[in-house]
Amino acid sequence: MTLSKRTRRPEPEKESPISRFRESDHPAVSLARDLLWVVCVVGGIALLLFLASGTWPAVVAVESGSMLPEMQIGDLVFVVAEDRFGPLITSEEGIESGHISFGHPGDVIIFRPNGDDGIHPIIHRALLRIDAETAGEMLNFPNPHGGIITQGDNNPVIDQVTTHPGIGRIEPVRDEWIIGKAVFSIPLVGYLPLHIVEFAILIIAIIIIQELIASRRREKN
Repeated sequence: MTLSKRTRRPEPEKESPISRFRESDHPAVSLARDLLWVVCVVGGIALLLFLASGTWPAVVAVESGSMLPEMQIGDLVFVVAEDRFGPLITSEEGIESGHISFGHPGDVIIFRPNGDDGIHPIIHRALLRIDAETAGEMLNFPNPHGGIITQGDNNPVIDQVTTHPGIGRIEPVRDEWIIGKAVFSIPLVGYLPLHIVEFAILIIAIIIIQELIASRRREKN
């Protein structure tokens, strides 16, 4: 008499959590998947901008008319590290060398006034470098230090004789306060980051509405 061997059925492979997340039709999961995709795309663009510019933020929006007419309110300005594509050139040096940026001699820099991270950066032209002695004698700073004198193209006076809410008088710009220098701008696109909260709410609302419509269609089918 021959005995038949009992064959053991293979156990079905368990689906991984990642696969379930990717293939789920649940509305909440679909919404989370769409939001994650948006975050990945935005993060990827931010990474590419950082690698290309060598500084952060790599783009800034013009919020005032201090740099008119070359920079308009709402322009999106692309920024690179101060030593990328050549050294930072002041207006004084640009007159001698012929270096022009945004219609005038010298580079336009983006800097944190007095090194304060809690205040929006300023986009103004670098005029000249001064030492601590000049800052004390000519500008009458109580605790003088060397740095760059800056001014908006559309402003009547240099920044270092004006005050800024919350920090007082603007000091000569130290090298470590410089975020970078402006290379080019795109008109109107800067309104997007100026209203980033409203834009984010709009995108999330569109995704939710789209997901609700898709969910109802799946239920009917």
